[in-house]
Amino acid sequence: MTQPSIDIEALARGVLAGERRALARAITLIESSRPDHRETAEALMHRLLPHTGRSVRIGITGVPGAGKSTFIESFGLHVLAQGKRPAVLAVDPSSPRSGGSILGDKTRMEDLSRDARAFIRPSPSGCTLGGVARRTREAMLVCEAAGFDVIVVETVGVGQSETAVADMVDMFLLVLVPGGGDELQGIKKGIVELADAIVVNKADGDLAAAAGRAARDYQNALHLLAPASPHWTVPVLTCSAMERKGIDDVWRMVETYRDTMDTAGALGERRARQAHAWMWNEVSETLLQALRDDPRIEKLLPDMERAVVDGRLAPGSAARQLVEFFRRPLATH
Repeated sequence: MTQPSIDIEALARGVLAGERRALARAITLIESSRPDHRETAEALMHRLLPHTGRSVRIGITGVPGAGKSTFIESFGLHVLAQGKRPAVLAVDPSSPRSGGSILGDKTRMEDLSRDARAFIRPSPSGCTLGGVARRTREAMLVCEAAGFDVIVVETVGVGQSETAVADMVDMFLLVLVPGGGDELQGIKKGIVELADAIVVNKADGDLAAAAGRAARDYQNALHLLAPASPHWTVPVLTCSAMERKGIDDVWRMVETYRDTMDTAGALGERRARQAHAWMWNEVSETLLQALRDDPRIEKLLPDMERAVVDGRLAPGSAARQLVEFFRRPLATH
């Protein structure tokens, strides 16, 4: 059955007018892996690009049990109270069955999800990290074009997902829980080094004093790391997302960071580096997909993969041979 064509101009007008249905359709389009949809999505992005870039982009990650979903909801509600419009996106290459993501936690953000001024969107599940990151970047731009001026990108995976998020946002927040400075030993150093700010959540009740001690311990531990920017010293704040206390301090810190980095020209430089890296990531993804889709490679692949698995061919040699074969003109085969 022939699929109906998509009216790009009408869809773009709907997104720019802030129509939620158009926004959802646009993100569904860019999440599609169909080749014809990718071309249409690129045309849509070209149309929307001049209307992007006016939001503050915040990445958020955290250790298990840090109350990240509660923090995001409290933060989003505070942002709404400041007259801003938040959009929450997720980078999660894992299955929704693994839990701990917006895919399952959206129901925990009941107040935020019910507010028409906010937008919550999970990433598609079962994708590679690169694919999810690509779609999330584009979803972020679509949300900006739709008028959302605070974009929260949450990472719920482990390892490279944090780096992927840090490479698409203006500011990266690490949410931790009360504990000693030794707890930083349980967090990958690379993730701590990505952080532009650390927030100790659950600073309430019996944990209030422990949260204060943890914040001081984390601040002392940060002195052992080289600052990511000469224009900014990484702060450690405490808050209670459950009681919605200290969230105003977090928001003021975000505003201070943005103003400081923007005045120093560092924000523009960061976005320029991200755009440059994004382009080359797209080149890699596109070339890899083109290689996989090539019928000539498809014929070679089973035997070559068996040779690698059996130890008869080095993986590096196999990769080089596949690429060289892919580069040959069709007429030589």
